[in-house]
Amino acid sequence: MTSAADHALKTAETPSGKEAGDENFPVGSFLLPKHLRPHIALFYAYARAIDDVADNPGLPPEDKISRLEGFAAAIRGETEDSGYAKAVRMRQSLLETGITEKHCLDLISAFKQDAVKLRYENWDELIDYCDRSAAPVGRYLLDLHGEQKSDYPYSDALCNVLQVINHLQDCKDDYQEMDRVYLPQNWMRDAGATVRDLAAEAAPPPLRSVFNCCLENTENLMVAARKLPPALKNRRLAMESGAIVMIAERLIIRLKREDPVAGRVELSKPGYILCSIKGAITALV
Repeated sequence: MTSAADHALKTAETPSGKEAGDENFPVGSFLLPKHLRPHIALFYAYARAIDDVADNPGLPPEDKISRLEGFAAAIRGETEDSGYAKAVRMRQSLLETGITEKHCLDLISAFKQDAVKLRYENWDELIDYCDRSAAPVGRYLLDLHGEQKSDYPYSDALCNVLQVINHLQDCKDDYQEMDRVYLPQNWMRDAGATVRDLAAEAAPPPLRSVFNCCLENTENLMVAARKLPPALKNRRLAMESGAIVMIAERLIIRLKREDPVAGRVELSKPGYILCSIKGAITALV
């Protein structure tokens, strides 16, 4: 008979095939201090694993939540079940670096919400989600590099911008694959748009106006996000942050001009590299 531990080992993770290169930011890039990269890679692997559970369309909500609670138990040190190996290793990394487990648990809180919440009524609801699904990544990096917690608001703004950008990039797939819509529903109603518009070949004008509202609000967040690189003491992290700021700004411009319903809006590899270099250099000026 298969034990509960064996069952967890086989089923706790549900890999999506996504890798660091699929993200809008340079995960653990050469810009960051070499001795910290293994910890950053582990944090990314952990975040990827729990995100994949939440995004698996083949799992029922109660199964997703059960698995995510198992990851949380491993982060808290309540289990060392090998089915949650990435969380077990992440806990060891947290102990080695002296970083709070809160960032890892906040991510789980957001992804448990993903398992049951399919619509967001307004921008504030969406940002509350982003504060747990995206902002913890930046906070973890700041803590790992010994930066001040007073810089959290700048980092939160940048991470939340990236999250909203990603929601816009994936809006059609999220709707068609999981019936999940991150666009504020009050803006949808005001514009006369419906979620069914996301399945069209191109975004109808009402839906386009909702995209524009989202982009306008991300631009407001960018005011704070741009303050992050010059606020950082660690030059390498400042360069990394500068690169991410530049990538975010370029993607906002692209999303204003292009239609994410008609096709995924993203930077080409050369464009991505150019933005990263320009942003890193700008951070040093």
